[in-house]
Amino acid sequence: MATLKELSEYTGFSITTISRVLNNDPTMKVTDATRAAILEAAGKLQYKASPRARRAHPERQPILHLAIAEMLSPTEQLGDPYYLYLNKYAEQYCYNRGYHFSHLSKRSEVFCFPTSGSIDGILAIGIFSEAQVANLAEISDNIVFLDSAPDELHHNSVVLNFELGIEQAIDYLLARGHTRIGFLGPNYKLDQKKRPAPEARQQHFIRYMTEKGLFSPGLLFDTRMTAESARGLLCACIQSGSRLPTALLAANEEMAIGAISAFQEHGLRIPQDISIISFNDTPLSTLTDPPLTSINTHLDTMSAVAVDLLADWHSAPRPVPMKVVIPPSLTERGSVAAL
Repeated sequence: MATLKELSEYTGFSITTISRVLNNDPTMKVTDATRAAILEAAGKLQYKASPRARRAHPERQPILHLAIAEMLSPTEQLGDPYYLYLNKYAEQYCYNRGYHFSHLSKRSEVFCFPTSGSIDGILAIGIFSEAQVANLAEISDNIVFLDSAPDELHHNSVVLNFELGIEQAIDYLLARGHTRIGFLGPNYKLDQKKRPAPEARQQHFIRYMTEKGLFSPGLLFDTRMTAESARGLLCACIQSGSRLPTALLAANEEMAIGAISAFQEHGLRIPQDISIISFNDTPLSTLTDPPLTSINTHLDTMSAVAVDLLADWHSAPRPVPMKVVIPPSLTERGSVAAL
């Protein structure tokens, strides 16, 4: 088990900085890269809080060992920060509660048993196939799926209310006079069991805009969920002379960033000429120019609830699994203007 001094020598950060990050000091302002480096080092070196520190936080007992199963590799997470933040918030919450955690290794889509010791539960982040769900159930019968619910009959899950988020975004735009609202996102994506299916956010958008009498198929912009794909599609639309919406709802921040790039490259101003709302509201939303108005998915809350479910089920399993649905909220910034 590593000490704070050893963590300091390994990372190059001061003992004070490391201690405050691991204890989630709200007055400590560090970059996400710094926080991630400290968390990863603490996990790698198996840092364990001193007995004195644990006595100061008796609510952190009992000590549990949880395993994290991730849909995306660390490299893939850099291209989709949504899952990166879910993972890091979960790790931070484990530290705050005094729990140990490790990451399950994966070979050819099959998760492997821990090489040593035992685990008290698995936090499965992302979407998983039926075979992977069965694979995880062989490792532990205490599983919480975070951001999917592939087997509600047998396993706990924590998911986001996408429908409410879409309605919040549309209502916000309607209240500002926008009626020609577009949706930027794929027609199809993987469903709760990792099968191709109509993309959920787009389906909710179509339904709600239809209820309002405002839906037009020409306002759906089908693209992969990357900045590069969104930028390429919208540049082509602008160059073809297609009529653009007055407001655009992007299914994630990467696409919103690509949209801003495309519009600004062609002399369109955000939000004076076109308004944009994004989904997820990770720190990326604050880094664009202008900062993105965004549907906040409360990733920290989702992760904390999932970890608490694992701990609760370890101490007192219940006969019926739970599915917790987290309501999103809207964060106003500078990317939307009244029409």
